[in-house]
Amino acid sequence: MHTAFKLELQVVSAQTNLPDQAKFNTWVTAALEHLKVASLELVNLCIRIVDVEEMVELNKNYRNIDGSTNVLSFPQSLPEYLIDLTDDKPLGDIVLCAPIVEREASEQDKEVIAHWAHLTVHGVLHLLDYDHENDKEATQMEGLEIAILEQLGFANPY
Repeated sequence: MHTAFKLELQVVSAQTNLPDQAKFNTWVTAALEHLKVASLELVNLCIRIVDVEEMVELNKNYRNIDGSTNVLSFPQSLPEYLIDLTDDKPLGDIVLCAPIVEREASEQDKEVIAHWAHLTVHGVLHLLDYDHENDKEATQMEGLEIAILEQLGFANPY
């Protein structure tokens, strides 16, 4: 199965050596196909790569949390009647903080590219209503992440 999707990649980070569009496409495709998101004829999402300052602002404005984080997901919130008028099915936006991704990979002794893949898959799962607010949800979401990353050739991130 191949899930068609449109990925808009916005890079506003000063960080260099970032994954390219093809890598993000591969990681998003793996997550969508693993979850069999074929009923969405054409999925549309945006990934935005930012620096710490923007992530701090987003975290404060949308989660009322002071400080930065590695990834935030913003599922689409359009009313169904508006979605029905579009040619595609918007999932939402994923924001990744490049300096934090790099720092965490180093601190956790992970390959940087594997951490980028993990956090991208994690963000896609959030857009598809998966969460980790309790142990049961966390176990389910982590299991999906592990399986998807394994398909991509990456080790268990946990």
